[in-house]
Amino acid sequence: MNARSNQIPTTHAGSLPRTPALHALHAARFRGDAIDPQELASAARDATRETVERQIETGLSIINNGEVGRESFITYLQHRMTGFGGESERRAMGDLMAYPGYLQYLRRLRGDGARVDLLSAPKAVAEIRYEDPGPIERECDELKGLLAQHADEYLDAFVSSPSPGIVATAMQNEFYGDLESYVRAVAAALRMEYRTIVGRGLLLQIDAPDLALERHTLFQDKPLSDFIAFVRVVVDALNDALEGLPPERVRLHVCWGNYPGPHDQDVPLEDIWSELTRAQVGAMLLSMANPRHAHEYRLFEERPLPEHLTIIPGVIDTTTNYVEHPETVADRLERIAHTTGAPERLIAGTDCGLETSAGSTNVVPEVAWAKLRALVEGAQLASRRLFG
Repeated sequence: MNARSNQIPTTHAGSLPRTPALHALHAARFRGDAIDPQELASAARDATRETVERQIETGLSIINNGEVGRESFITYLQHRMTGFGGESERRAMGDLMAYPGYLQYLRRLRGDGARVDLLSAPKAVAEIRYEDPGPIERECDELKGLLAQHADEYLDAFVSSPSPGIVATAMQNEFYGDLESYVRAVAAALRMEYRTIVGRGLLLQIDAPDLALERHTLFQDKPLSDFIAFVRVVVDALNDALEGLPPERVRLHVCWGNYPGPHDQDVPLEDIWSELTRAQVGAMLLSMANPRHAHEYRLFEERPLPEHLTIIPGVIDTTTNYVEHPETVADRLERIAHTTGAPERLIAGTDCGLETSAGSTNVVPEVAWAKLRALVEGAQLASRRLFG
């Protein structure tokens, strides 16, 4: 997963734009409406094929299936695990609550279109179990089959799976005795998905916004120490679930929430960095393009990257329809490379996904793909300057 010696590889954080047909089908299924499973499967299959081909055409190095066959990066698990039902009542993020006028604006902006609302995810109402590996096996095999047509046109491929912490916070608990017990139960269940992905020869990406986002969500009214204790629990549970898997085949995605907002209650990266680096992973994808966190590459001046760790900085903001200039992308990569002193351990990425849940789009599809082209062009510029 490390960068090649003369070129910075490019990737993204997982989710890519879905079609309007998939928006409608995923949203209906999420609500509990009856849909035609074959219609959903067919639409997802066609969209996955197109998404893989567009990534290849765009020139991305490390690609995936765009998650288009999933309703969201979390709640798809309700269709693969037992124990979920009902509806959560998740709090809005603290920064949005502090600016109610902006929250109203954001709701108007999202409109009434078909979408999956992650603030009303199902909750744990019984024991969480992941009994059938069939769906994740088929998802991995489908991706590998599509990639077989593009040998030597990409560097590697990944499939995402959520951290136990984001499942336990976004899909609330009405069964387990406490949050830690719930986190550990989810981690034990997710072990099957983690092992299947790596066992199929694919990179595993752990989506863990909980390790930053929950500071201004579940823990917004609590001391920082309570949140750090939660992060410690999640990382411990995650490490247990990853036991036996090669760290170099696992990457961890940490972010502060993929929504346009003030973000002035975000926890600083330096406050969580020591806990994050305990995770048994070979790469870490961090938001570093958006205006709130673009400066945090400076942390690596004082706290060097662990020798085993590849950094995947987000150099594309996934909450705005500005298309970054390739020179801007290159500047961001060069600053980070000089600060870490290890440009060979750098992969260019995005801050987060480009459609985290079906229908909840911050960036319209044609702009999303333009941003990814800018990512590739910017990485090429930075590579020439850094490696000659």
